[in-house]
Amino acid sequence: MTTQATTSSANEAHPWPPRSSAPPGGNTLPAASASLGSHEHDLHRPRTSTSVKSNHTPAWWKIRLFRGMIKDVRRRAPYYISDWTDAWDYRVIPATVYMYFANILPALAFSLDMFTKTHMSFGVNEVLLASVLGAVVFSVAAAQPLVIVGVTGPITVFNYTVYDIMTPTGTNYFAFMCWVGLWSLVMHWFLAFTNACNGLKYVTRFSCDIFGFYVAFIYLQKGIQVLTRQGSDSGFYLSVMVSLLVLGFGYACGVIGSRQLFQHYIRVFVKDYGTPLTVVFFTGFVHIGRMREVSLNTLPTSKAFEPTSDRGWFIHFWNIRVGDVFIAIPFAVLLTILFYFDHNVSSLIAQGTEFPLRKPAGFHWDLFLLGLTTGVAGLLGIPFPNGLIPQAPFHTDSLCVRKVVSNDDEGGDNKGHMVTKVVHVVEQRVSNLAQGLLTLGTMTGPLLIVIGLIPQGVLAGLFFVMGVQALEGNGITLKMLFLARDKTLTPASEPLKRIKRRLAVWVFVAIQLLGFGATFAITQTIAAVGFPIIILLLIPVRTFLLPKWFTQEELSALDAPTASPFTMISVGGNFGEIAETLSPADLAKQSRVDATVVADSGSSSNPGGIFTDPRQSEDSDEGLAERGEGPGIGLKRRESWKKEGRSGRVGESIEMQRPGMNRRSMSRQHR
Repeated sequence: MTTQATTSSANEAHPWPPRSSAPPGGNTLPAASASLGSHEHDLHRPRTSTSVKSNHTPAWWKIRLFRGMIKDVRRRAPYYISDWTDAWDYRVIPATVYMYFANILPALAFSLDMFTKTHMSFGVNEVLLASVLGAVVFSVAAAQPLVIVGVTGPITVFNYTVYDIMTPTGTNYFAFMCWVGLWSLVMHWFLAFTNACNGLKYVTRFSCDIFGFYVAFIYLQKGIQVLTRQGSDSGFYLSVMVSLLVLGFGYACGVIGSRQLFQHYIRVFVKDYGTPLTVVFFTGFVHIGRMREVSLNTLPTSKAFEPTSDRGWFIHFWNIRVGDVFIAIPFAVLLTILFYFDHNVSSLIAQGTEFPLRKPAGFHWDLFLLGLTTGVAGLLGIPFPNGLIPQAPFHTDSLCVRKVVSNDDEGGDNKGHMVTKVVHVVEQRVSNLAQGLLTLGTMTGPLLIVIGLIPQGVLAGLFFVMGVQALEGNGITLKMLFLARDKTLTPASEPLKRIKRRLAVWVFVAIQLLGFGATFAITQTIAAVGFPIIILLLIPVRTFLLPKWFTQEELSALDAPTASPFTMISVGGNFGEIAETLSPADLAKQSRVDATVVADSGSSSNPGGIFTDPRQSEDSDEGLAERGEGPGIGLKRRESWKKEGRSGRVGESIEMQRPGMNRRSMSRQHR
């Protein structure tokens, strides 16, 4: 805390003021500071500068430019070398292979969709190059290298919708999209410079689940659309059969990897390599017996490292009417809104509370890099890449090191049973970079020939696998399953069962389905480019409207922060989180956790300390957010990730370094 020397000799002899003294300006110290005694100065990491006006709340319109980006770089820079050296781990190999196929196969399917709907403007090489651009830039320079960047379903919808709107007017499509990318670059950089990512503190599971539900249905819709383009003869029926077989086998591989069947090493192998082996097998399966006589449509490809259409890789963006340059601005606004939400949500989910991460995040810096890749993609005439859902969290999950332990949760129904526990996550940059370089190698002639052998029915089945897997773990799906379950057979440990008003669960799910329905419906019209606005509106609906009808207890069970306070330090912490003393019963409950990670402020994974008690904060919430500092600086952080049933709730505890201090639990309180 900031102190000011006085003229009294007593204060000169003893520089720290008595507990009852007040700081300059007449403001009294928080009550919690009274217990700190002479050791209270140890709770803070040293600051480079001290101001006697630190308690002054800055005006809302005062923006500290570049503050978030600078803090992101400073926090992440000490880990840059370890981001490469920590890759010396076996988990990096299967994660690289898994993400190569998990990224490239949906990208190929999206390329087929854009190839058809943009009249061969975009093809395989454009989509692959976009994935390479995102992988190389974000693996080498990002503050969050675990996030997989590539071509998504929403940007596919955006691209062919813009094509349908602008091409009939005679506009040069690639030049127009280039200007959209350049304008969007400026907007991304403006948001990054002005610390706009601080708004992510308001993003919770509510809006993330709706967006994830929408992305899952986009996958399912694209799979169906691929099948409808297979005609009506025997090739259509064979494609439908193959797609369903791919769905069955691909889903079964995921089930085996997460259940108790077979030995542990077999489950790990099936989970890591099951999906790509399924695609390889059924690509050859259609050539067995009489099926070889059936003509199947395959993925269209072009020449190695060349654009699909007759053009060069550099777009002549000056070959466009002046009016169209300014018409591109509203499209760029929509693209920026989409990427602001989509990429940041991908980052949040990839660093969710279920993953015991040790290295800090950096949202402002990554938004700056996203603007850079958006502008470069426009100049190259390729789809704009951004964070992928569900590939980004799949990448983090594939890097988790697990072990089988006995469940010691006395309050659970599986006490004494063997469960799989996440020990730690291999946080590094090599797997993301390696899968990007493998994707670049896929653009070579021989591999393009192999890709051209994949039947479109297999790609449709892959869409189904991705969609079903995304739906299975979505919070909306889990809440609907809870409502459909027999009350008498619902475990007492289910958090949603503690809600007194069952109607509250129904209303909450209905609101989420309404938000999904509005988003999905608008994408089926010519106004599909406007769907990012609906997605963005979900945030204030959750923050300001839902608390007017739902109680705090109900929202605590129905919703939760997407990421832990450790991850959210970059944006000033989760909205409404305060520290409060735990009761003895809560302490006992917090001690029974499945995964515990201790990140000491003096350890190599947390140099210098990045946590502080929010009650001891010297600046306002706005100041902390702009500096990229959140609750908990100077504390010994003990984080516990524990899924409680199907609501996505997690338990977290933070323990003070100084002896005699109470353990504290982060709870959310809406203002």
